[in-house]
Amino acid sequence: MSDLADEILLEAEEKMTKAIASCQHELNQVRTGRANPAILDSIYVDYYGAPTQLRQLSSVTSPEANQLYIKPYDKSSLKDIMAAIQASTLGINPQNDGTGIRLVFPQMTEDRRKQLVKDVAKLGEQGKVQVRNVRRDANEAIKKLELPEDEEAGYLDDVQALTDKYIVNVDKEVEAKSKELMTI
Repeated sequence: MSDLADEILLEAEEKMTKAIASCQHELNQVRTGRANPAILDSIYVDYYGAPTQLRQLSSVTSPEANQLYIKPYDKSSLKDIMAAIQASTLGINPQNDGTGIRLVFPQMTEDRRKQLVKDVAKLGEQGKVQVRNVRRDANEAIKKLELPEDEEAGYLDDVQALTDKYIVNVDKEVEAKSKELMTI
């Protein structure tokens, strides 16, 4: 019986790890004052009829703190990349120089930074909800095993300890991203 409970704990930890990874991915999508290539992860280009991630079609460098330079491996895809960037939610006008595309990120205002910090907090809360949902599912699975009361309580405590650990991880990620946003 306790083997099943151990398996439930391992599965819960795996799911919590995935929830944290998902939260980190979402946080990386938030634009700070600096140019971060991870911002382009959500952009897909129509490349020979197939949606292809922009970063698979090109090299992305950051020549300056507020710029990204996208150099496609295939120059014929420049127009498609331009169209994909313009259609995205980045809100940045790409500049084509014939061999690559330059994205210049404007300096953010104080109000915009504060709004982004609120958005980051919401993303963090979503990450915590995912972790808590995993906890709920693990607790229900452990209770269905009908273990002796003290053994069940021990496993439920282990699930709570895992939850606390991952909630702290989310808080650290949110704090780091918020600090990055407020740094000029």
